Amino acid sequence: MNDQQHPYDPYYPQPQIIGYDEYGQPVYQQPQTQQQPPAQHYDPYAGQQQAQQAYGYDPYAQQQPAQEPGLPPQYDPYGQQGYAYPSYDTGQQWAAQPEPAQTPAPAPVQAAPAAPVAAPAGVPGQRPASERSVPPRQDEDDRAYRTEQFSFIEEPDEDSEDVIDWLKFTESRSERREEARRRGRNRIVALVVVLVLAVAGGVGYLWSAGLFPGSSGPGSEGGGAATGPQQRDTIVVHLHDLKHGTTSTALLVDNTTTRQGTTVLLPNSVVVADAEGAGTTLGKSVEDDGSGGTREAIGNLLGTKITGTWRLDTPYLENLVESVSGIEIDTDTDVPDTKKGAEPLVRKGEKQTLNGRAAVAYATYRAPGEAEAKQLQRFGAVMYGVLRKFSSDPEAATVTIETLQQILDPSLPEKDLAASLARLAEHAKIGDYKTALLPVGQDGALTEGASDSVVKDILGGKVTAPEAGEVPRVSVRDGSGKKAAEAARIVLINGGFTFVGGADAETREESQVLYGDDAQKATAVEVAKTLGLPASSVGKGKPSGTIAVTVVLGRDYKVPGPR
Repeated sequence: MNDQQHPYDPYYPQPQIIGYDEYGQPVYQQPQTQQQPPAQHYDPYAGQQQAQQAYGYDPYAQQQPAQEPGLPPQYDPYGQQGYAYPSYDTGQQWAAQPEPAQTPAPAPVQAAPAAPVAAPAGVPGQRPASERSVPPRQDEDDRAYRTEQFSFIEEPDEDSEDVIDWLKFTESRSERREEARRRGRNRIVALVVVLVLAVAGGVGYLWSAGLFPGSSGPGSEGGGAATGPQQRDTIVVHLHDLKHGTTSTALLVDNTTTRQGTTVLLPNSVVVADAEGAGTTLGKSVEDDGSGGTREAIGNLLGTKITGTWRLDTPYLENLVESVSGIEIDTDTDVPDTKKGAEPLVRKGEKQTLNGRAAVAYATYRAPGEAEAKQLQRFGAVMYGVLRKFSSDPEAATVTIETLQQILDPSLPEKDLAASLARLAEHAKIGDYKTALLPVGQDGALTEGASDSVVKDILGGKVTAPEAGEVPRVSVRDGSGKKAAEAARIVLINGGFTFVGGADAETREESQVLYGDDAQKATAVEVAKTLGLPASSVGKGKPSGTIAVTVVLGRDYKVPGPR
């Protein structure tokens, strides 16, 4: 049994590794089973021969040299043929000679293992070195390869570093060029985008400003009137002076088409129709009919749509001015303090800074014997100063209105009021804002120029044919000298017409029924029949304001008697 079959037996003598073959496998020393001569000559290759014999069949194993005469033969499984194998120690090959037929060896006697050290020269029984069979040294040219074939490994070419550096330089330069091209393309794209946005913004501005061909705006209108239909947002504000018990009324107009804001001041003496159609003044209508009735009466008089009413009592105006940290306006008079010996609350001059208390005093101040228009203009100046300091942001404006905690009309909630004031504040900040006074005559009727300068241009009021279900509006001017305006009002209301207002006129002999638009001619004829006037009294003229038909009573008008 082979020694290698017991690798894990601790009691079995393990063989000694004496070397490795060309495949990296270990070569073990075989135990000596034959009688060894007492003395042998030193052979440096004896261990290798024994290891190869113990390893089994190896086509590349070395053959044992021929048995010397006088020594017992040893078993050689490879003895029938000889081979030449390379030596891995010296690179030489040894030629093994075929051995003669061996005789049976005597009984094996256990001999001491060969000493690992080399036997000294001159040991008896060993052949001299000159008689040994030494294989010839293989010439270096017969090897499978030579070291000079791999000289490039030991001796690197100096030009290789230059080639690598040149490749790196070329690659980095190509990358830089590509990066420069990419940045150039990005700059061109960004420039094109900026130019497109600039052109679009310029076109949009020209279109919104009315400077673009085919559009309407401030540049295409004369005296503030645009050629096309305009959109307006109008609210009425009533300033209630709780100390003196008076009121001041103004319209805040936001023309979204022309981007213009206007405060229209309405004198309390203007004649409007009350809820029953009777003629009354604006001041009395605010007290008697309230915000809803007055709003409707103003709309009928001016022919415009009013979206809501803002009741502003003097304490709330004071809080509003304080919330915007005071206002700066030009004042036209000194306003004295109520306390004796105190400095005036307001000084006359330009760019006067007013706090809440001073602003209320200036807005409601009217000197003795002074016209009402003066006090209205001061009220308008205070409103303009407030709008210039008011926030143009709807959300911030809503917060400001909510902090006032005032009681508002249901027609104008806090959010809607704040939005309207924010838009007006935007116009006031850039100077696109003005204040106008509604022209009213001594009798309370609108003057001849009122319909052009204020009603049509600012408010957009106009005379149109009554729509389905709309009652025609009729005004009366009494020139009969009989105080017949009230009797005519009752007759017109009973006849199904809306009585807008009445005023006095110069005394005249014949009555007239005037219409301004041909579409109102049929209405004028019906009004004449209702009042009992002849058809010859109907004629085309210029009615008051935006009224469909205006009746001017003369001495020929017969006041109907009681039935």
